[in-house]
Amino acid sequence: MAGQSRSSNSLVVPQATAALDQMKYEVAQELGIQIPQDGYYGYMTSRDTGSIGGSITRRLVQIAEQQLAGGSASRFSR
Repeated sequence: MAGQSRSSNSLVVPQATAALDQMKYEVAQELGIQIPQDGYYGYMTSRDTGSIGGSITRRLVQIAEQQLAGGSASRFSR
């Protein structure tokens, strides 16, 4: 099942897939974590995948807060 997710989560906006993938790679690079090229995450530590997911969540919340406050947030701003 390389490259496929077993998660039952689905995106509300399916077109956001590419932007979320890009964010995942940017966050991983900033954290110094190598994402497997084959898409299989089974050899990654829970700490690394959790760090990536947590950082993505923090960014998305920050972007949403800025948009709600009327600020203009760039896609991947900190």
